[in-house]
Amino acid sequence: MRTRAVTEARHRAAVLGSPIAHSLSPVLHRTAYEALGLDGWTYDRFEVDEAGLPDFIGGLDAQWAGLSLTMPLKRAVLPLLDEVSETASSVDAVNTVVFTEDGRRRGDNTDIPGMVAALRERGVEQAESAAILGAGATASSALAALGSVCTGEIVAYVRSAARATEMREWGERLGVEVRTEDWAGAARALEAPLVVATTPAGATDELARAVPERPGTLFDVLYDPWPTELAARWSMTGGAVVSGLDLLVHQAVLQVEQFTGRSPAPLSAMRAAGEKALASR
Repeated sequence: MRTRAVTEARHRAAVLGSPIAHSLSPVLHRTAYEALGLDGWTYDRFEVDEAGLPDFIGGLDAQWAGLSLTMPLKRAVLPLLDEVSETASSVDAVNTVVFTEDGRRRGDNTDIPGMVAALRERGVEQAESAAILGAGATASSALAALGSVCTGEIVAYVRSAARATEMREWGERLGVEVRTEDWAGAARALEAPLVVATTPAGATDELARAVPERPGTLFDVLYDPWPTELAARWSMTGGAVVSGLDLLVHQAVLQVEQFTGRSPAPLSAMRAAGEKALASR
């Protein structure tokens, strides 16, 4: 959807978060701008925490087209927006802010459709059942995405009763049936035809030795370090793996299209640039 005209007066964008130095978003967006012939556009990264977010956004001028947000800002930004898309509202998480031509701040969530697109690209249109590892903000987006992919039971493996309650509440809100299990039994999650790992780096390393002989599809949302121990073992055993880079590229494609008003964004070029950047780390 075209939200604004491409003009030289509105040509800045950036990714915000804390920590942010590891982010590949600048590589992806700059590649897209070059491929689209947007010579006057720039994309940077800024270390911004929750306390600093209001002042940062309040200090932006008319050159700014949009922002990409990562943790811990996806929910902190909500009170600072003029409007929020239905997708973002469904999980109370915004990873995309578009500054419209009339000066409004519009929040969206491209993680959810990005997850669906990444799965479909790898041939996963539907799954009879699925398991989610973790219960943070990314897990709620995964639950929303699985609502359009999974035809059967979704089980979330979590570390606390509070997290279990939170995931069930998200399920009710999204209209998605989800059952919760304690993390101690997380090895059972790997038997599901589709497993989505949303945990921080290292959290699933202990599960690598529990990968079944005939695994289904693993969607591991991490991309650095890559591969994770779980993803490496999964791939060695013959299972299909969807990576965090797949997600990052697909959600970035949607951001580029919203920021610039140009469509389609150059998916292949963006992925190649991301792969090259990761290989050089």
